[in-house]
Amino acid sequence: MRKKIKAAFDPKKFLAKVGEGKTVSSYRKDQIIFSQGDPADAVFYIQRGNVKLTVVSEQGKEAVVAILGPGHFFGEGCLNGHPLRIATTRAVGDDCVITRLEKATMIATIHKEPDFSELFMSYLLTRNSRIEEDLIDQLFNSSEKRLARLLLLLANFGKEGSPEPIVGKYSQEMLAEMIGTTRSRVSFFMNKFRKLGFIEYNGKLEVHKSLLNMILQEKPEIRTKNEARSAD
Repeated sequence: MRKKIKAAFDPKKFLAKVGEGKTVSSYRKDQIIFSQGDPADAVFYIQRGNVKLTVVSEQGKEAVVAILGPGHFFGEGCLNGHPLRIATTRAVGDDCVITRLEKATMIATIHKEPDFSELFMSYLLTRNSRIEEDLIDQLFNSSEKRLARLLLLLANFGKEGSPEPIVGKYSQEMLAEMIGTTRSRVSFFMNKFRKLGFIEYNGKLEVHKSLLNMILQEKPEIRTKNEARSAD
């Protein structure tokens, strides 16, 4: 007998069926979805567009901590007992469509729907891995390699095999904030990447696979204790 192949779980179709406790909204460029300090009472899912997460220190300094795209969740801190939002989120470009799931609805859905629960768990594990990689990137890589990695991530490198044109306008100030350097350094490296054929500007910023060489040439290694002793 032929085994039936299970269809891939489609979160968009599934969330469209969720009734109570769900709203779908469109956002314009720079429109705020929620602000730092707002009550944390819902989880959000990006159907279309990109979202920027920023935090502001007590001294008033703002930093961009992440850019999220279609298929990403955000605001999940409310499930971990966070009463207030720790970041501000806003749409990066026009035509951003986001599903909002109230906290109680999200919890009930996780318990009742195993496919959705698996999807959400996979997302959390992937995001946790990305946070760890970001930390290693900041600790060990040069600002040039950090910029190369960020551009590859923004171009969704690795998801479908080939980088895509980066949708939305990302200022050099924003890129500098995300990798912890100055705008002038970002400008210098962007010009260098363009001259080397790693990227090109053609209405949209396009990233080529060759930029991956910036990451692979001197990828940082985390050595074990035994390896460290052997090197001494």
